[in-house]
Amino acid sequence: MPGPLLHVGATVICTHGGQAQPTAPNPRVMVSGQPTVLMTAPYVVAGCPFVTPGGSPLPCVTGQWTVAATRVFSSGQPLVLMDSQSVCVPNGTPMIPTVAQVRVSGM
Repeated sequence: MPGPLLHVGATVICTHGGQAQPTAPNPRVMVSGQPTVLMTAPYVVAGCPFVTPGGSPLPCVTGQWTVAATRVFSSGQPLVLMDSQSVCVPNGTPMIPTVAQVRVSGM
């Protein structure tokens, strides 16, 4: 499914509302004046408030994209799209892109 490419300025959150940021921007492809993000680049999550039903904190710490573009690549790696799928560690919930540039789409 086609969707906007994510860039480092895109807003990405974990399911619980923690802010996620890429650790390795891809400067080879720029959109809206900012580097894009490759599927292989892990994200760090800050401010996740998740607590288990038993009361123990279990916040999302990192996130990794598992499904990304099938036709748009940079440096041999797929770029991340607004509808890409991911998983957070340690609790297995997804990251959710909420705001991204809309001028460049990929598939």
